[in-house]
Amino acid sequence: MYDHYDGLIFDMDGTLVNSEPAHRQAWKQVLEKHGLTFSFEQMVALNGSPGWKIAEQIVIANHATLDPQQLAAEKEQQLDKFLLVTSTLLPLIEVAKRYHGKLPMAVGTGSSHSMAERLLTHLGVRHLFSVLVAADDVRQHKPDPQTFLECARLMGVEPNRCVVFEDADFGVRAAKAAGMDVVDVRHL
Repeated sequence: MYDHYDGLIFDMDGTLVNSEPAHRQAWKQVLEKHGLTFSFEQMVALNGSPGWKIAEQIVIANHATLDPQQLAAEKEQQLDKFLLVTSTLLPLIEVAKRYHGKLPMAVGTGSSHSMAERLLTHLGVRHLFSVLVAADDVRQHKPDPQTFLECARLMGVEPNRCVVFEDADFGVRAAKAAGMDVVDVRHL
């Protein structure tokens, strides 16, 4: 089905791994601790963004004086309690399994590199991907194309020969800006 591409790039959260419940629970606890509010819709609109960017929007929306980096760090600490216990693989992992050893594959995620490594390893699928590019590996984040362009570069594949699997508007925009085809998994 994807044989005509030279490389496959997968978003992680919500695309390969059902980790959203863990992220939501972690944010809920941090927001409650600080008396902050941020709706589910506001959170979904930022899917694919690194934690510090989400924290920055939470601080702005609440007119708070908190440090977004500290808020994001607190969320990561909370996430540690839930992520490995509650996250499961999504059906799209079958595409990665099918193309393992046939095409180079990468994960391009808004999560931190260490968190992505731990989660993919815990779920037994890290070995499927020769490349992992996370939020702390790039300067510009989705919807900027840098994450996916770095994936292509590290795989040794021209961007226009890649397809990206994404579940978030920011990621879809990033893939298109990189000149890559994109499969919006929300429509599968």
